[in-house]
Order: sequence, then C-alpha cells, then structure tokens
Amino acid sequence: MDTLAAGVTQLRIQRFVNVYFVETGTPGEWVLIDTGLPGSAKTIIAAANKLFYPGTRPEAILLTHGHLDHLGSARQLADHWQVPVIAHPLEMPYLTGQALYPPRDPTVGGSLAFMSRFFPAQLPNLGKRVQALNTDEPAAPYLMNWRWLHVPGHAPGQLAFFREADRVLIGADAFATCHHDSVPAVLLSRPKISRAGTPFNYDWAASRQSVQTLAALEPQAIGCGHGPVITGPTAAADLHQLADNYPVPAHGRYVHEPAHTDANGVAHLPPAPKDKLPMQAAVLGASILAAGAAWLLIGGRRRGRKPATTQPKQQYASRATFSS
Repeated sequence: MDTLAAGVTQLRIQRFVNVYFVETGTPGEWVLIDTGLPGSAKTIIAAANKLFYPGTRPEAILLTHGHLDHLGSARQLADHWQVPVIAHPLEMPYLTGQALYPPRDPTVGGSLAFMSRFFPAQLPNLGKRVQALNTDEPAAPYLMNWRWLHVPGHAPGQLAFFREADRVLIGADAFATCHHDSVPAVLLSRPKISRAGTPFNYDWAASRQSVQTLAALEPQAIGCGHGPVITGPTAAADLHQLADNYPVPAHGRYVHEPAHTDANGVAHLPPAPKDKLPMQAAVLGASILAAGAAWLLIGGRRRGRKPATTQPKQQYASRATFSS
C-alpha cells in the first residue's frame, strides 16, 4: 500500500490496477474507490482490516467506471460489507446487465490493445446493489471536501475525484501514471503521466477534453487507475504536458468517428476496421495443421513399410522362446 495524501491510500491489485481507501473526514469512516479485478475481494478486505481495524467496512463503494478491472469485485465486496455501490447514471446500463460498453478497439496498436482481444465483454451484474450518483450535488458522496468530475471518453460515466484543500486527484482512467499502452510497463510501474486505456477509449475528443479538465485543477498529488502515486511540483506540469500534446492514435475504430452513448447504452457505433490478427492466426493455425497432417502421413507410410531383415532367423526364434 502507498500513501497518496493524508487519509488516502492506494492499493495495487495484481500489479495492474489500483483501488483507493479514502477517509471521509469522520474518524473511523472511509469509502472504497473501485474494486479491482474479479477475485480481489479477499486482498482488499485484508488490506482494509490492516489499514483501519479488524472487521471494518466502508460507508460505500464508489466506482470511477464499470470496466472489469474496476468493477470486478464490487458485488462480492458489497455483499460482504452490506454497503451500496455508487456510480454515475450513465454507467448504470452497463452495471445492471442492460447494455455492453462500446467494443474495444484492438487495432490501435500496443501490447494492451493486443491483449484486449482476449478480455471478456460481459460484466458482473450489480443489480440492486448499485445506486446512481446524484449529479445535482457536486460533492462526492460521503467524502467531506471532495468533489466529483465527469470525465468521459474512456467510459460514458467515468468519474474523477478531487480534494481542493491539498489538490489531491484520483483520476480514474482519464489518464495513467504509467505507460498504459504497454502491459510490461504497467507491471514494472515506472511513473509516467500518459494516455490511458487506448483500446477502450471510444471518443478521442472527449478523452482529450477530460485530460484538459483535470490538468486545469493543478493537482499536486495524483493517483489513477493504473500506475504509481505521483506527487510534487512536477505532477501538474506533466499533466499539462499531456493535455497540451494529447496523443491520438494514427488509426483505429474511434479515431475519426466516436461511438455515441446515452442513458440506455450505446446508440451508434462507427464501422469496425479489419483486424488482421484473427486472419493471421487462422493462416498460422492452418499451416500448423497442414504440417501436422503431413508429418502423420509421412510417418504412417514409414511405419507401413516392412523393415529390411538382416538378422539370422534363429535370433527371432530365440527371442520368441525368451518372450514366452
């Protein structure tokens, strides 16, 4: 666990995604922001018991958005602690099984995009456990002196959280504090403010605007969904650098036309570009099968040939006598 700021602790889940324990401002009370990958509940509960006291539970679980690496353990934790899960209203269709997010785009390049082909699209259904954030109230639920910000582009109802007093930002996947396009870089956790979630960003103009919105906050301590804590005077400067030079991919499904979403889910999708990998994999697979078939055929023919007899007949007779 790492300290982001007073009363804010980051926990890394499987070296890949972060969750945050945030004290509310009332002694002994706290909320959990995000829930990591599926199967992370025991790790999160153990960390909470160590950080606060045995048997502790949060006031609520706040989701920055509903992608699987942030939603993964929400249902299990909510059932264990008997607390609500709160998310932006635009996330509700995806969290309750009514809709699927815009399809990922594996054609934008990078190892994360390559791996995204194998991520499941279906999400756990939170059912009645999830509640919609009151968007008429700018204050973050249960958190004194914190406010939420709507930062779409990566997910329709993505939220960031900001504490003005000491300029602490939890930026979700609006950006990352590591080179998020590279899975090895994420696992190595080298600090670098970078573009986040490339194969999942469905609206690149909105993604850029969200980074610009967060950069304008001039944060002094930053924690995101992926990457280590970054603090100090360079945090705001590096975030401004990303906002001013936001790198949109050269190609991809959503580069020239975004997906459109509404309160019911996805309303419009641009055409999917041709993904060459499945065809390449099919060609490779066919080649392997053909090579295997040829090997079996040649091997079968060799086994079908009668071996040349060079040994005296009595040796066969002696073997037969020995084997009996």
